[in-house]
Amino acid sequence: MVIEPKIMNNICLTSHPVGCEAIVKRDIEWVKTQPKITMPKRVLVLGCSTGFGLATRISAAFSGGADTLGVSFEKEGSAKRPGTPGFYNNRTFDAAAQAEGLKAESINADAFSHDTRKTVIAKIKDFFEGGQVDMVVYSLASPVRTDPDTGEMYKSVLKTLKDPYTAFAMDLSGKLKSMTMEPASAEETAATIKVMGGEDWSLWVKALKEAGVLAQGIKTVAYTYIGSPMTFPIYREGTIGQAKLHLEASAKDLQKELSDLKGEAFISVNKALVTRSSAVIPGVSVYIALLFKIMKEKGTHEGCREQMQRMLTDKIYGSEGTVMDETGMVRMDDWELADDVQAEVTALWDSVDEELLAAKGDLEGFKKDYMELHGFEVEGVDYSADVDTL
Repeated sequence: MVIEPKIMNNICLTSHPVGCEAIVKRDIEWVKTQPKITMPKRVLVLGCSTGFGLATRISAAFSGGADTLGVSFEKEGSAKRPGTPGFYNNRTFDAAAQAEGLKAESINADAFSHDTRKTVIAKIKDFFEGGQVDMVVYSLASPVRTDPDTGEMYKSVLKTLKDPYTAFAMDLSGKLKSMTMEPASAEETAATIKVMGGEDWSLWVKALKEAGVLAQGIKTVAYTYIGSPMTFPIYREGTIGQAKLHLEASAKDLQKELSDLKGEAFISVNKALVTRSSAVIPGVSVYIALLFKIMKEKGTHEGCREQMQRMLTDKIYGSEGTVMDETGMVRMDDWELADDVQAEVTALWDSVDEELLAAKGDLEGFKKDYMELHGFEVEGVDYSADVDTL
């Protein structure tokens, strides 16, 4: 089967198995060139198949020498159509880690369910030496979540809280379209918190602790994004922001929960990146295109792999232990929010149009990052060749 990108409304509906494999292998090889991380060797990654979760897993394994167990919910490839990018990413990671003598296994299951928690707990007891984990990474991202106790399904929404918000949305060619986001209802806000807040993270940590599979000194981290005041109306001050505030509050509760294990629960605030969702958020896509150009010119731009490598090396397992700000969060967005970077983005923000964006934005980098999420536009891959989607 020859697979081409199928894009509708800025969303790519296909993935390329060979391209996905090539990207994972490329990131593994990059991580191998970095200084080794002195860290524990038993890591559980919830949401392991793409983005920050996958990058954390690669760094932990190939720079830290850790055995890893991953969980994600993927659609497998069939003879008629490719699977999700994460299906191929997980398969590639597991094979590469095992080839180097590391334990690695990916569980394809709904991480929001109690049954999956039971399956993972049983696997931890059998999979890891001593039947415990030293680090739990929570990197789940989904637009929907079914409450494991009630069976009710909740859907997240991307809306403001008080007033309508109008901003440009950018497609992959750099074309701009003005879009207005309406305020959310109380029910929509509550549903977004149920999906993207800290409830599920808390359920995981408490279930793992009750089962006795968390080691002394356990560290658990969840990922969030705060961003710039330029995107606050739709992000930090919108429905997603409310969910992230709940996630951050959950970290403080979990910190108390883990005190008897001398453990830590904290948030890592990460830098803006192109994701399958950020490409369709009004304002955010334009901000990212401007930000990337500026940070690349300054030599401070990082992708997922660079951020997670720096996080593990300098912020969590460095000589100073976990390095947090005054609010108790690890700040991987420190370079993004540097005064000089933000000043340059701000100077362009109010006058942005397609001409300015083409001259001052990183449109090529934005598109390439997005396409690579699905295994397309990867150097060295023959996209005219038949590929096996199974």
